[in-house]
Amino acid sequence: MAQTTLRSSRILLVPLADEHLEHEVELDADPEVMRYLGDGRPRTRETVELLHRQRLAVADYVPGLGFWAGFVEGTFVGWWILEPPQRPDQGPVEGQAELGYRLLPRHWRQGLASEGARELLRHGFEDLGLNRVFAETMAVNTASRATMATIGMEHIRTFFMEWEDPLPGSDLGEVEYAITRQWWLAHQVQPRHR
Repeated sequence: MAQTTLRSSRILLVPLADEHLEHEVELDADPEVMRYLGDGRPRTRETVELLHRQRLAVADYVPGLGFWAGFVEGTFVGWWILEPPQRPDQGPVEGQAELGYRLLPRHWRQGLASEGARELLRHGFEDLGLNRVFAETMAVNTASRATMATIGMEHIRTFFMEWEDPLPGSDLGEVEYAITRQWWLAHQVQPRHR
């Protein structure tokens, strides 16, 4: 299955393409967005152009997975991702994917991160037949952790990674949250019969 366009009640999720590069540059250049990511600093255009190629390539690894640019009423709000695990400690690639999201600050605290993430969970479990979806962030990133919990993900572990230039809060570690297909299916709202 190729990466498809998805839709939630407010968000149109379009497979990431070259036409979205300027949006990625804006997103990754924002210091608030990058606070808990990478080296914690805004990224240059040149760096984002390199990352853009890598982001597009994710859709080639496992059919149906990839990055999606999110739009609300035609306005770019951020991106969402389902990608195969990258590190050995994240488990086997088959049957699972990592969920991620990144929104422009002016669209924070509107429920958009969780709304887009729920649609990617639906896509992963219903359309792709994934068994497990996980997400990671710094332990101190309370907003992202709240989004993970809101969509039904459970805290699985806190772990520590070696960083050349650790961000403030790195000493508290990283966290992994996850949700299984079985749990997700069991907790979906069933339609009412008339």
